[in-house]
Amino acid sequence: MTTLNDSRSRPILADRVQSAKPSATKEMTRLANQLKREGRSIITLSQGEPDFPTPEHVREAGRAAIDRNESRYTDVAGTHALREAVVRKFARDNGLTFTPDQIQVGCGAKQVLYNALQATLNPGDEVVIPTPAWVSYPEMVQLAGGTPVIVRCDAATGFKITPQQLERAITPRTKWLMLNSPSNPSGAVYTYDELAALGEVLLRHPQVWIMADDIYEKIRYDETPFATPAAVTPALALRTLTINGVSKAYAMTGWRVGFGAGPLDLIKAMNLIQSQSTSHTSSISQAASIAALDGPMDFLPQFVKAFRHRRDFVVHALNDIDGVSCDLPPGAFYAFPSCQALLGRRDPSGAVMASDSDLAAYLLREGGVAIVPGSAFELPGYFRISYAASDEDLSEAMSRIAAACAQLR
Repeated sequence: MTTLNDSRSRPILADRVQSAKPSATKEMTRLANQLKREGRSIITLSQGEPDFPTPEHVREAGRAAIDRNESRYTDVAGTHALREAVVRKFARDNGLTFTPDQIQVGCGAKQVLYNALQATLNPGDEVVIPTPAWVSYPEMVQLAGGTPVIVRCDAATGFKITPQQLERAITPRTKWLMLNSPSNPSGAVYTYDELAALGEVLLRHPQVWIMADDIYEKIRYDETPFATPAAVTPALALRTLTINGVSKAYAMTGWRVGFGAGPLDLIKAMNLIQSQSTSHTSSISQAASIAALDGPMDFLPQFVKAFRHRRDFVVHALNDIDGVSCDLPPGAFYAFPSCQALLGRRDPSGAVMASDSDLAAYLLREGGVAIVPGSAFELPGYFRISYAASDEDLSEAMSRIAAACAQLR
C-alpha cells in the first residue's frame, strides 16, 4: 500500500531546487514564531520590516481603489499610471530619464531581481556579488543557472567592494555585478566617488551589466546626496538595471510592489518571464503605490529619526558586550556586528560556539532573541540585527543578548 509519506510518491525534484537553500532570514523568523507558539518569550530581530504603519494617504488610496472596483487584471509590466509615477520618481530623485515602457513593476523588488536573472543568465554565466549580501542574491543566481562569484568585503573596506577587488573578480563569463546601497545586511552606503571608481572598471568590461538594488535609498543617516550607478556614470546607463520599490521607505512590505528601470530590450524580456509566472502584482497595491510615489513625504523624516535613535542605541549596546564589536551603519535599518571574538567559547552546557550559526542558535534558544548569522550573508563571523522594532523590544533584546553572551566562557 502506498502512503503519502512513501518515497515512491515523492516528486522528482530538479537539481536546481535540491541545491538551493531556503532564505535564512525567513527560516530564523519561522523558528522564532514556532517557539512563540510553544509559549516562549521571543523577540524577533531577524526580519527587515519597518514597524510603522503605512502612511494614511497611501492606505486611503488603496481603499479608494477597492471602492472603485479596480480589481481586474493589469498590464504585465504594471498599470500605465503606476509606471508613469515610477518614471517621475526616477527623474525627481535620481536624475534618470525613462519611458513607461522601460519600467517593470513586480511583486516586490525581489521579483524584479529574479526576473532579470532568469531573463539573462545562461549556464555558466557569472554574477559578481560583493558580500555581505542579501541572502537571496546567490540563490537566485543559481536558480537561474548562473554562478555566483562571491567577493568578501569586511569592515576594513566598510563592507564595500573596491575597484581592485572588482577587477580581479571579472572574467569573460561575467554578466552582472549586483550592488545594494544602502546595504542589507551591513547598512553600507556607496558614495558618488566610490561608484565612479567602480564605473571606471566596468567601462573596461562591456560584457558586464550592473544590477543596482536601491530599495533602502530613503533610509540614510547623513546629508550626503544619494548616488546610483546609472546617474554617476551615464555611459553605463544602457547596461544598468536600477531597482527600487515602496516596501521600506513607505512601510509597505506586505503590499508587494517593487519596480525596475532599464534598457527596453531587457525590460521586454523580464516582462516575458513575469507573464508566465505572476502576470502582475495586486491592482489595489499598484493604485496605493501611485499615491506613495506622488504623495507627500512628510512622514519620512520621522521614520528616519526613529531608525537613527534605534541604531545608536543598538550599536552602543552591542559594543558594550565583551566579544562583540559593531561599526555605525550609515544606512538601512540593520546592525552587522562582528562576533569573531566569541567563537570558540562555550555555553553553560559546554557546547562550543564554533560558528556564527552556533551563536545565533544559542541566542535564540537561551536568550530568546532571533538574529541572523553572518554566514547566511556570505560573511562568517558576524551577525545581523534588524532594529526596525519598537524601542521596548530592542531594549529587552539587547539585555538578553548581553546576558547570554556573558555566560559564554
